[in-house]
Amino acid sequence: MCSGSFAKCLGATLVPLSVLCVLCNILLFFPSGKSIESKHITNEVWYFGGILGSGVLMIFPILVFLGLKNNDCCGCCGNDNCGRRFAMLGSMLFAAVGVLGSGYSVIVSAVAISSGPMCMTFRNATLTVWNTPFNKGNYLSKTSMWSACKEPVDVVSWHLTLFSILLVAGLIQVAICAVQVVNGLLGALCGDCCRCCEKVRPLLHPLLLHMF
Repeated sequence: MCSGSFAKCLGATLVPLSVLCVLCNILLFFPSGKSIESKHITNEVWYFGGILGSGVLMIFPILVFLGLKNNDCCGCCGNDNCGRRFAMLGSMLFAAVGVLGSGYSVIVSAVAISSGPMCMTFRNATLTVWNTPFNKGNYLSKTSMWSACKEPVDVVSWHLTLFSILLVAGLIQVAICAVQVVNGLLGALCGDCCRCCEKVRPLLHPLLLHMF
């Protein structure tokens, strides 16, 4: 498979992941599917890890990866292929942007999972208290602590599920963009050539398997 075709496969894989991350981030603004005041939404949701990091910033590498497809791998070792070499080299820069964006989403998600959701912990006729009752992830292994959140109902499971999806999707995006960095380097060296790279790629695949 040529470097450009492989890059298009990577780009196509990033599309559903980015859409999923954006949807998860949007759903986090509605704990348990309910509309609440903005001041009661978990702080990490406002960092827009899924929307900005795994969504908007991923648009650039996606478009670049999809545009690198080259069905004709003939004549790839000639001087007329310099443009393709620079394109593959440029794709490495956009892959780095993808790593930064998805990495940001991963960090935000990890912090959010550790901190837990904001929820209502106390209410009487005159006072309502909203805060983050968990810290340092101590609630993850002690589900009995989840009852500290009175409202929204099932907010802890909602919070954990969506941020866990963001975390996993972000890690996959990081891996895909990292693979494209290596693929782009090979494309820059070989000129997006199947024949020139066919001896190099078998050496790369075992390395990638050990990394990911």
